[in-house]
Amino acid sequence: MARSGSSHRHNDASRKSRLRRTAALALVLLGAVGLYAKKNKATNAVDQQKRALHALDRLTFGPRPGDVQAVAAIGVDKWIDLQLHPEKIDNNAMQARLAEYRTLEMSSREMLFEFPPNPVVKAVMDGKAPMPRNPYHHAIYAAAINRINQQQQEKKNAADVTASAQNTSTPSPGAPNSQAAIQPADLTQRRQDRRDAHGVVDELALLPPDTRMQHILALPVSQQRDLTQGLGFEKRQALLAGLTPEQREIVLALNNPVGVINNEVQSGKLLRAVYSDRQLEEVLTDFWFNHFNIFIGKGADHYLITVYERDVIRPHVLGKFKDLLLATAQSPAMLFYLDNWQSEGPNSDAALGVPAHPQYPRMSGPLGGIARPAPHPQPNQQNNQQKRRNGLNENYARELMELHTLGVNGGYTQQDVTQVARVFTGWTIEEPRQGGDFVYRPRLHEPGEKVVLGHKIKDSGENEGREVLEVLAHHSSTARFISTELAQRFVSDDPPKSLIDAMSKTFLKTDGDLRAVLETMFHSPEFWAPEAYRARVKTPFEFVVSALRATQADISDPQPLLGTLNKMGMQLYGAQPPTGYSTKADVWVNSAALLDRMNFGLALAANRMQGTSFDLARLLNDATVTNADPYQMQLELEQALVPGDISKQTHETIESRIVDPQAMAQFDNPGRPANISVVAGLLLGSPEFQRK
Repeated sequence: MARSGSSHRHNDASRKSRLRRTAALALVLLGAVGLYAKKNKATNAVDQQKRALHALDRLTFGPRPGDVQAVAAIGVDKWIDLQLHPEKIDNNAMQARLAEYRTLEMSSREMLFEFPPNPVVKAVMDGKAPMPRNPYHHAIYAAAINRINQQQQEKKNAADVTASAQNTSTPSPGAPNSQAAIQPADLTQRRQDRRDAHGVVDELALLPPDTRMQHILALPVSQQRDLTQGLGFEKRQALLAGLTPEQREIVLALNNPVGVINNEVQSGKLLRAVYSDRQLEEVLTDFWFNHFNIFIGKGADHYLITVYERDVIRPHVLGKFKDLLLATAQSPAMLFYLDNWQSEGPNSDAALGVPAHPQYPRMSGPLGGIARPAPHPQPNQQNNQQKRRNGLNENYARELMELHTLGVNGGYTQQDVTQVARVFTGWTIEEPRQGGDFVYRPRLHEPGEKVVLGHKIKDSGENEGREVLEVLAHHSSTARFISTELAQRFVSDDPPKSLIDAMSKTFLKTDGDLRAVLETMFHSPEFWAPEAYRARVKTPFEFVVSALRATQADISDPQPLLGTLNKMGMQLYGAQPPTGYSTKADVWVNSAALLDRMNFGLALAANRMQGTSFDLARLLNDATVTNADPYQMQLELEQALVPGDISKQTHETIESRIVDPQAMAQFDNPGRPANISVVAGLLLGSPEFQRK
């Protein structure tokens, strides 16, 4: 036993030593070249190959092996035109890959009731809604009810202990407090429940899928609930293997219904970015979602975000800006995120307690005006008081002008913000906690004329909002702000003024035609200028996706990749402020972040990324693999993973890994083939790969 333990400790120390050497080499590589190293500026226009690479770097999430040659053969301009018309690109393979994520095609209401949050479950518990008869849905609700009951019991136990402690004399030194007194028993029971659930996983995994599902539904509810809680990746994969998409969702929802929706929309975004041939459409969907950002972690937006991206953002990314603006303004996801659904005019019928009755029509008057009797006490007076406390909410009005249209220096004032907020009172959600759609409610609307940016907005109810959106969509500040943001995403963090001017002119001339604005940018000399080549640093999402595309990785389960993005600080749909995620280099470039990227590249190349596999041999010529020449392998990997120029410093720093005697000994050992994977991983972490 002692000998075995000594061997284990030796292997562990050896592994840690190798990790330290690899990390040191990674830092040397980053330090030797520097992410901000000055590039030699070419005096002539980039050649056709480099032009194709530049187009792929900007219009896609990164080139795959062979893409540069294919685009150059088609013709860069022709390829760009095709990307600008994604409807001409076959998307069947992508749709087939997404078919297992059923929630991507559901309405918000369907998701809400198939994967219920606690309020929906409590409605069933209170008898206000029926228990589903479908056995799958019934199991989800039963597990959720069990979980809520357990939470309520634990809360009651804690309250009882607290009350007991308050009724006794001062406890002696070392006596447990209320939390310490209750937690051990609760934790012990929860851990036992989880052990019982996990104890049957191996047996379940051996059963045929349909039989396995029947056995899962026959388990005690507490075991169903804990079946996947804290379950290791491999056991989880074995448990879910062979199940239909619906069955997989049910098993996962037994523990966390909302998590199924979040995981599927995030997985769908990642898979589209990696595999879709409609790459520009994916890049633009990511751009416009970030521009009109909402946060997945805010209440009802868990259930609204899928529809928001699918039906509001994606269909408009190459259309008219005014249509995209209206779609976001009427989206329940945006109305909920920026709280406009609760906004109430201070002189509205709802705020003043005027009864909702057809005998009191809205008429012209001194207050803009309403001819109506004085308000009478209402039976539901407490409700009215609660509504009055909502008041006017300016969140959406402010972000509409500052982030969505005019920009922070767009020429609006605080008075404009207040007036726009008054305009949009009444734009709300029908049954927001039940996945409802946009609805206009006149009782919430602030009556009277408004003035926005010098434009008089007549009292016309819902149409006031549409009129303000038209004013904002056609404003010169909006044209410049949108053009600047697009140029920052596609050209550089500090795009040339001449490019912004040209794009703004097209925006105003074409009624905000976004495809036309992009065409102006993609055909501009500024876009193709030598200084624009590799001028941008990839965000974590762009880096991870570009690495997956460059290696032609096969993703069987996106969950570990989503966890990697969370660790890198870029959870998908996880930007809490309305500004969304920054795309500027200085936000994402620091030593810790770059080391995280290097570690991801090494893990991916060495096939240590769970749920993702990478075949290194696919990137190399058969003769090179047969000869096992590490130097030739490095050259071929450089061309496959980082097409274009590799700096002398990067090449020599990575080559030193091969020249090192210990590394050479590992190359010569056929039982240790992973070392060329280290070269691939270092290339993915290189400064050249970080740029686009």
